[in-house]
Amino acid sequence: MKRLIIIPFILFVLTMTACTTSPTGRSQFMMISPEQAISASKEAYVKTLKPLDDKGKIDSDPVVTKRVKLITGRLISQAIIQYPHTRNWEWSIKVIDDPEMVNAWCMAGGKMAIYTGLLNKVKPTDDELAQVLGHEIAHALANHTAEKMSVQMATQIGMIAVAVAVSDSNYGGAALTGAALAATMAIQLPNSRTAEIEADQMGIELAAKAGYNPNAAATLWEKMGNVGGDSPPEFLSTHPAPGNRQKTLRRLAPKMMPYYLQKITRPVYPL
Repeated sequence: MKRLIIIPFILFVLTMTACTTSPTGRSQFMMISPEQAISASKEAYVKTLKPLDDKGKIDSDPVVTKRVKLITGRLISQAIIQYPHTRNWEWSIKVIDDPEMVNAWCMAGGKMAIYTGLLNKVKPTDDELAQVLGHEIAHALANHTAEKMSVQMATQIGMIAVAVAVSDSNYGGAALTGAALAATMAIQLPNSRTAEIEADQMGIELAAKAGYNPNAAATLWEKMGNVGGDSPPEFLSTHPAPGNRQKTLRRLAPKMMPYYLQKITRPVYPL
């Protein structure tokens, strides 16, 4: 009887998933709405940062924090111009003091963090740092957090279906995790190559419109690839870099130069 009830329900849930369209026109699989992802990310952000804040590892260097917030603020301003609905997001950027962690991320709703390891080991110029942060913002703009959470949920539902089919009564409550945990896992799991290409395209444009040289996108990835030797930085584990990435970015850069060369005032979102 349990199988007769649960398995049809699981199939019903899977058939009710929505297919949305990303900013680049790509079809996306969604079981989690962008609004749900934003809510879960907000909770996950607080839980992730609190223990670090208690240890004094958040925004501990005012000079570094000021630099990061200025660049991020310019990028966010352009994101809001292109995607007005993000004006209502609670944008935030925190610098996490971890000299060994070469990473940065942006959750749904604009909840961001960058680690001092990336700043100290990669030593990005402002133009290169804008490429990192623009790329991360692009992941949020393209709803990649909701997309990855949806894939996780579909995987879990599939596992439940198999467990029920073989009468695994112990599978129970361990399978489905909280939404906040799913949002946390979403920034730790690798992005798909498609999502990376999308974030590259959107991020380099965002940075150029914010006044940062698009040629820095290729030099950033050269530096990133040189960090760590046989142990690639954490950033590359969640942002897999195909061999032709730098070539693609170099090809995109000339198309972005008109945005970069505009003689206009670049607004800065207050952070």
